[in-house]
Amino acid sequence: MIHPTAVIHPKAEIGADCEIGPYCVIGEHVVLGAGCRLHPHVVIDGHTRIGRGNEFFPFTSIGLQTQDLKWKGGLTRTEIGDDNTFRECVTINSATGDGEVTKVGSNNHILAYCHIAHNDWLGNNIIISNVGTLAGHVTVEDNAVIGGVVAIHQFCRIGKMSMIGGCSKVVQDVPPFMLADGYPAETRTINKVGMERNGIGEDAQAALRQAYKILFRDGLTIPNALARIEKEVPSLAEIQHLLKFVRGSERGISK
Repeated sequence: MIHPTAVIHPKAEIGADCEIGPYCVIGEHVVLGAGCRLHPHVVIDGHTRIGRGNEFFPFTSIGLQTQDLKWKGGLTRTEIGDDNTFRECVTINSATGDGEVTKVGSNNHILAYCHIAHNDWLGNNIIISNVGTLAGHVTVEDNAVIGGVVAIHQFCRIGKMSMIGGCSKVVQDVPPFMLADGYPAETRTINKVGMERNGIGEDAQAALRQAYKILFRDGLTIPNALARIEKEVPSLAEIQHLLKFVRGSERGISK
């Protein structure tokens, strides 16, 4: 299932049952897992390892050299898990420093014209809508939803089951289980719909709503808000994840 116009380096490793369409280009150090489908004009290059069952739509570009001006050469990698969809013109760059990696997990849905920059780390079950743009060193946790035409500043973290509204400018971390929106983005409320879709029960939703009010509406400093949450809010797994995320923030959280 390889079109005769595709250009595949003889040292590239192509898994079983892959479909490679017209005018695709696959580089020397690419490992492509079984059952992947490449529509026409897909380019995969660099030291890139891709899992099973991924689908790449036309003009996606995967694993090419970072756009970071700090690039000084070396061996950098791109790793992609299983069962992802990359729509038209998605770009994923390799990492910047020697030995570093840009990493995308599994079961993600990345829509047209999205950009995933050098050293980004994406988890699983993430949706990035059209023209979502991630700068370098961005981390996106599992089950996050990023709206269309969203721009995310380098080194920001996007928390688990959070949602970012379309056309937002994200310059600080978006806490897990929250909904952020705006220019710059602010945390507006809990992501109730997202939590319901992911099976988060009413008790956890109520606890997160209480934590949200303490953290974002009561006018407290972050340390005081966290201390109050620990004292007053049930110590559920979701609350513990929220506390750990906020404490680990280097850029601050979107308030």
